[in-house]
Amino acid sequence: MDLHSKIISWAELATWRSEFRCSGRRLVVTNGCFDLIHAGHVSYLERARNLGDALLVGLNSDASVRELKGPGRPVNSEADRAIVLAGLESVSAVTVFSDRSAGEFLRLAAPDIYVKGGDYTLESLDQGERQVVERVGGRIVLMPFVPGKSTRGLLEAIRRSR
Repeated sequence: MDLHSKIISWAELATWRSEFRCSGRRLVVTNGCFDLIHAGHVSYLERARNLGDALLVGLNSDASVRELKGPGRPVNSEADRAIVLAGLESVSAVTVFSDRSAGEFLRLAAPDIYVKGGDYTLESLDQGERQVVERVGGRIVLMPFVPGKSTRGLLEAIRRSR
């Protein structure tokens, strides 16, 4: 499969999801910035994918990453981040979304299973996102992080090495 075909435009997402639902397979969804892909990300995405039949990643746009992480981020553009994610075997599809919150993305993606990292609890998860997932009948799974692996830690190591 061509990795570019794994990148689903925002306009195509609802149709893609509808076609996937007709297949009877279980869709796992996660989202994030995925600015500098590291071993923690790869492990997280692989474990998430193993919870269902396909993994859709919602990728924060450049503007939403700046809102969330600050003016120096993202390091890589949304187009580059989408290509890198699409190149991973565990990722079935990628969609870029522009809102700071993933609520509208989740409404369109209608996950059977929604996976978030272990730094969240059901209480600290964006409650609008939680409600959307529950409304579409999805289940939320909190996946533990790989200790010592983070984009922030990687950026700090790069700064120290200069």
